[in-house]
Amino acid sequence: MLLLLHSPKSIALEWSPILLGLFALYVPTFYGLFNGLWATEEQAHGPIILFLALWLIYRRWPEMISKSESKSNSVSGWILFLIALFFYIIGRSQQILVFEMGSFIIVLAAILLIKRGNSALKVMWFPVFFLLFMIPLPSQLVSLLTMPMKMAVSYAAEHILFWANYPIARNGVILQIGPYQLLVADACAGLQTLLTLEALGLFYLSLVHHASVFRNVTLAILVVPISFTANVIRVIVLTLVTYHYGDAAGQGFLHGFAGMVLFISALILILGVDTLLQYFVKAQSMDVSRLNNS
Repeated sequence: MLLLLHSPKSIALEWSPILLGLFALYVPTFYGLFNGLWATEEQAHGPIILFLALWLIYRRWPEMISKSESKSNSVSGWILFLIALFFYIIGRSQQILVFEMGSFIIVLAAILLIKRGNSALKVMWFPVFFLLFMIPLPSQLVSLLTMPMKMAVSYAAEHILFWANYPIARNGVILQIGPYQLLVADACAGLQTLLTLEALGLFYLSLVHHASVFRNVTLAILVVPISFTANVIRVIVLTLVTYHYGDAAGQGFLHGFAGMVLFISALILILGVDTLLQYFVKAQSMDVSRLNNS
């Protein structure tokens, strides 16, 4: 009987009306995002975050079904659902994306509580939390924090290339190398890039699932300087491409390729730092075991 309750057919019958309701509410929202905000370079990470979160939900679904056992928490779930509905109505009618997209995350949490209870939300907390990274921040906050970040990235790129004997100078966030001038744009070194790389680091932590709390927390914190380093590498690559191959190459296909360089270099740095942390944690555990044995 328990196997019958957890059969794929019974699960599909249970969840299909909910999926239809979610599609009816949020397909227009995501259609507008794919053809609007997410089509821009600054917010191109949005669909990546969405698909990764959905994949994580799919991956943890069997664990959620087995651990929750239909113990619903309908009171708190319905309260959350009403709050989400309020945000959705306000966001959709007034075109406030933060409210409209945020309501999607709250709705998912509410459905888990209503259908399967606190244990289901405990299993799915990270995919639900991960969706926060796809919500665009207020433009005023982005502008306030982006300029110091661009200045720092420009400063670092200038001094590294100057140390490498390239004819480079800087005026604010404008780099002059040879006959070419390059403006360090928001997409190259902005707050959204930092958040995207932070999301990449947290996604990596979710996959590897280290037992060491120190290793997890340290790596999550170090994602911030890692993202800064990756941004510097991207700006340096674009600057060198422009210097050696001309402005057309720097602004053409290779500009998009530099975006791939950003994420590849960030991933390599995350893996390298994680390897060092693994070595440190093992060394510490060996020292502790020696002390205990002595």
